[in-house]
Amino acid sequence: MTDVIQMMTLKKTIRRAPAILVTTLALAGCATVEHPHPDDPWEGYNRAVFAFNEGVDKAVFKPLATGYDTVAPLPVKSGVGSFFGNLGDIWTGINNFLQGKGRDGGSDAARVLINSTLGIFGLFDVATDMGFEKHQEDLGQTLAVWGVGNGPYFVVPFFGPRTLRDAAALPGDIYGGSLVQLSDVASRNAVTGLRVVHERAALLGADRAVEEGSLDKYGYIRDFYLQQRRYEIYDGRPPRERFDDARATPMQPIGLSAIEADDAAAGSLRIELARAGGDTLKAQGQEQ
Repeated sequence: MTDVIQMMTLKKTIRRAPAILVTTLALAGCATVEHPHPDDPWEGYNRAVFAFNEGVDKAVFKPLATGYDTVAPLPVKSGVGSFFGNLGDIWTGINNFLQGKGRDGGSDAARVLINSTLGIFGLFDVATDMGFEKHQEDLGQTLAVWGVGNGPYFVVPFFGPRTLRDAAALPGDIYGGSLVQLSDVASRNAVTGLRVVHERAALLGADRAVEEGSLDKYGYIRDFYLQQRRYEIYDGRPPRERFDDARATPMQPIGLSAIEADDAAAGSLRIELARAGGDTLKAQGQEQ
C-alpha cells in the first residue's frame, strides 16, 4: 500500500512540474542579488531553477535512485555502468576527432570495439585493463576548443548546472549520447529511465558531502561546476590563474575534499601574501 501511495505522489509531482516551474520563475523575477557573481549575472533566475530542480529531485529522482542503489547488487550496478559507459565512448570519440585529438579518438573507438566484443556488449570494461584510457568529452567541450566562450552560468530545468555554451550544446549531447537506439518505444523508455536512475544513484554519496561542506549549496555547486568544467576543457591542465584577477578563483584539484581544497587555496593565498610582503620589504630597503 505504501508503494502505491508513493508512486501516485511521484506521478502527481511529475504532472505538476511545469506549473511549479512557471511559478518559481515568476517569483524569481522579483528577486535581486546585491553582489552578483561575475560569472553568474542571472543568479536570481538560476537560484529559482536550482530550487525547482532540488524539489523534483527530492520527490522523484532521489527516491528512485535510493531504491535502485539498495536493491541492485554491486555486480549489476557495475555492469549497468559499464554498458552505458561503452555507449558514451562513441560520442566521446566523435568529439575527440572533432577537437583534432585523433589519438584519443582512435583510443575511444578501440574501447568501443573491445568492450562490445570481449566485454560482452559493454557489460565489462576490458579495454581499461588493456591500457585504453577512458575519456570524457562532449559537444560543449568541442565548442570550447573551437573558440566559443563560456557565457554566463546557467541552470537548466531538470538538467542542472551549465554555462550558456554548454546549455546550447545540450540537445546535441542528448542526441549524440543516444546514437544507439532501440526500435521498441517501451524498451527505449525503460533503458533511458534506467540510465537516469543509475547516474543519479552514483551521486548519492556526494549529497552528504555537499550538504555538510557548505552553508550555501547553490554557490558551492556553481563554483565547483565552473572549476570542474574548466579542468575538463583543458584536459586536466588548465592555465594558471592570477590572484590579482578579480574573476579568478583558486582551482579545486580533482579528488580533494572540500576541506582539503580550502586548505590548499588558503595555502596558496598565504604564499602570495608572503611574497607580496617580501616585495614590500625589499622596496623599502632599496629606498633607504
